[in-house]
Amino acid sequence: MHRTVVVGLMSGTSMDGVDAALIATDGEEVEAFGPTHFRPYEPDERAVLRAALTAAVDLDSRDARPGILSEAERIVTEAHAEAVEALLARQDVDAPRVTLVGFHGQTVFHAPDRRLTIQIGDGAALSHRLGIPVVYDFRAADVAAGGQGAPLVPVFHAALVRAAGLSGDVAVVNIGGVANVTRIGADGSIVAFDTGPGNALIDDLVRERTGASMDVGGVLSASGTVQLQSLAELMDDPWFDLPPPKSLDRDAFSRAPVARLSTADAAATLAAFTAETIARGVALAGGAGEIIVCGGGAHNPAILRLLAEASGATVTTADALGWSGDFMEAQAFAYLAARSVAGLPLSLPETTGVPYPMPGGVLAEPRPPAP
Repeated sequence: MHRTVVVGLMSGTSMDGVDAALIATDGEEVEAFGPTHFRPYEPDERAVLRAALTAAVDLDSRDARPGILSEAERIVTEAHAEAVEALLARQDVDAPRVTLVGFHGQTVFHAPDRRLTIQIGDGAALSHRLGIPVVYDFRAADVAAGGQGAPLVPVFHAALVRAAGLSGDVAVVNIGGVANVTRIGADGSIVAFDTGPGNALIDDLVRERTGASMDVGGVLSASGTVQLQSLAELMDDPWFDLPPPKSLDRDAFSRAPVARLSTADAAATLAAFTAETIARGVALAGGAGEIIVCGGGAHNPAILRLLAEASGATVTTADALGWSGDFMEAQAFAYLAARSVAGLPLSLPETTGVPYPMPGGVLAEPRPPAP
């Protein structure tokens, strides 16, 4: 197959900013990793995006952009354009070789039981501004066919595990706002699903209590004591025992059980909640001797320690393997964009519950100049 140099873009449920990453791929194997760039959201931009989360709950059409959602989509599109432009301006990037962009957009609502998933971001406008074809709207086809629409990264995780030559049963866990697991069996089989909360509950707690956007370095989580009664209340949700496939919205769980705890104890308890639910998810997927963690949660030592204790597995970070834990999802959407234009499936029955291997994504081409 033809190798393509692709920029992948991701703005996750933590809404800290836009990750941009360049890779070379044919949509099956990853041939090379390139430079990366992070474009943070400014506080006023993040405030608009958070307001859009609230507004999106009332939508019944994935194309509607009433009120604040229109402004949020403009912000998302512009921020992603700036991220690509900054990456392409680097001296170590051969910009003319970049022939495709994978644009996930910003999820503002995800309810696959209603066959509804909403990612804001104008793919056509981004393509026109950059002058590069853009693949976007990755989740809609899967959800419309009855799939969960998430997680979509597992086929990329499997490609990374193949390239690294890892053996045995391996779980790749991404801890963003929501956490998800990809379990690659020793026989090459793939099982993947959302496991529960990632960083979102801790982020929201820290923002509410301290004004900071996150628990940087997991310092707060490490300083507190896990309150077992509160943890038991958090874990008392039948969702965790549901068989896969399954996926979650960012705000699926409440922080009410930790509301009366000190900030440090609340953060520690929420970190334990994330770790315990990931461990339960790994077991539900079939178990693994090694868990590789990527995403923002990989920077929280408390979560990593608690995950090792809860799972009994060897826990390591993606960075320790030479992967890019912070930019893996952006790299994944570059890979998925290449798969999309090649007509290869992005999701499988074993990853999202879709009835058959499902291609996806919409291709936007730059508009020709006006005569």
